Amino acid sequence: MDLSDRTVLIVGGTSGIGRELARRFAAAGSTVAVGGRSEQALAELSAEGFGTFAVDVTDGASVARARDAVLATYPDLDTVVTMSGAMLLEDLRDPAHFEAALTTIDTNLVGTIRVIDAFTPHLIRRGAGTFVTVTSGIAFLPFPPMPTYAASKAAVHAYSEALRAQLDGTGVGVVELVPPAVATAGQEQVNPHALPLDAFATEVMRLLAQDPTPDEILVERVLMHRWAEREGTYDDLVAQRSQALAMLPGRKS
Repeated sequence: MDLSDRTVLIVGGTSGIGRELARRFAAAGSTVAVGGRSEQALAELSAEGFGTFAVDVTDGASVARARDAVLATYPDLDTVVTMSGAMLLEDLRDPAHFEAALTTIDTNLVGTIRVIDAFTPHLIRRGAGTFVTVTSGIAFLPFPPMPTYAASKAAVHAYSEALRAQLDGTGVGVVELVPPAVATAGQEQVNPHALPLDAFATEVMRLLAQDPTPDEILVERVLMHRWAEREGTYDDLVAQRSQALAMLPGRKS
């Protein structure tokens, strides 16, 4: 991927990994627009020189409005990154968790599909372009306190694989970004081993720039998650991660 001459939309890029990638793409020479829900964050990004668009990926009409506005401003759009995500704790012993599950699926999985569907006709008409979907190491090595998050990200992985196969021959590629725990939004307080954002973004941009660009962007820190089953470490690692169930309210084990 030539990072110096792209026109990129990052949906869900108002904070964390998405915001940092927006800055990295721009620094490499690409034109970058960001979509999200936070008016304050969008205003801050606009002040930095980014194109900004209000969008709620759980609302199909909002996604359609954002698409129309983006394409009117950036008719040469060639890269769409789907970053929006909800990461919620759930106690599966308590039926009240269901609302969190619905929110997670609607944001992480259905929201991703809404965004992809909105821009697929445009990229196919261009005959060239890239979707970048975002999953997680948790898609491949579940973190039991966040069961629906893991399930939704595993689903986005499977969807990305199918999308890549269906778009084969159109000139539109599909790249899956698979982050490990990254030190954003207080993750470093929960997980002292979270990868610093700067180091993560540097490694991601290096991998994106490879020729050919890998189908999966796997930083070194996420390899233990991605290949746990293959390497025979899956059961032991899930057992270790299950100790975190103690963080759920009312749980001691």
